[in-house]
Amino acid sequence: MAKRASLIFEEFAYHMVAVARSKCKNVDLGIDSQVYLFDSTTIDLCLSVFWWASFRRNKGGLKMHTLYDANSHIPVFMHITAATVHDVNAMDQLNYEQGAFYVFDRGYLDYSRLYRLHNAGAYFVIRAKSNLKFQRMYSRKADKDNGILCDQIGKLIGYYTCRDYPQKIRRVKFYDSESKRTFVFLTNNMEVTAAEVALLYKHRWAIELFFKWIKQHLKIKSFWGTTENAVRIQIFAAITTYCLVAIVGSDLKTDRQPYEILQVLGISLLDKTPINELVTKSDYRNVKERIVKQLSLSLF
Repeated sequence: MAKRASLIFEEFAYHMVAVARSKCKNVDLGIDSQVYLFDSTTIDLCLSVFWWASFRRNKGGLKMHTLYDANSHIPVFMHITAATVHDVNAMDQLNYEQGAFYVFDRGYLDYSRLYRLHNAGAYFVIRAKSNLKFQRMYSRKADKDNGILCDQIGKLIGYYTCRDYPQKIRRVKFYDSESKRTFVFLTNNMEVTAAEVALLYKHRWAIELFFKWIKQHLKIKSFWGTTENAVRIQIFAAITTYCLVAIVGSDLKTDRQPYEILQVLGISLLDKTPINELVTKSDYRNVKERIVKQLSLSLF
């Protein structure tokens, strides 16, 4: 019965994801393509309580692998696994959309899986590792004023790497003046500019903000139940709440972020003010603002 309940919550969460994506306006990312971000976050659990979530010797945990739509800021796919599952294994659960960009951190650098993405007609942008073995075939003009140190087309060398990814690949070296760091990106798209490749990877920070938001504001770091199904129910309930808040913001045509809307609603639970006025006029930073207008509770 509990397992059936978790499946119901999961199905409803994906239904709300579809509704939220259809309502939320797409953000201009500077590129005329759908952009997805893929990453995971680890949720630490007490092993003595969550006995099924073995992670380390004295520590439990699970991973929430998430595919995040950077255009609408809505998570479109969640895969919950044990914390011991390596990130690249979650890539096997993805169905790639033709013509879309998928942005990964270097923890997902698996050339055979990236080649499957390439054969599906999609594009990837991923940060390269320091031990990259790359043979340049030719170079493009680098715009060093915008931080582009080099833009090269070539092939991977090494027996296993060239076998796993036999096609040409593009290498972009970028210097970020803000963080004073140099990044090396790999992509299979030969059409976009090198600056756009760097910009696509920069958008990856949005999924980190989503993980931070959902942990802090939806309280999935502390669970009401101890079974695996109870944990899954609470996670998908949190995703549903996120989508509902995003839908409210879209319907009210407000520029507030979902966490701001949730904060306003949280301090106005007993307020009779219409929700559109609450969202548009309330100062969510001042938690005492609406206390005087709340209904009074009497013990008699």
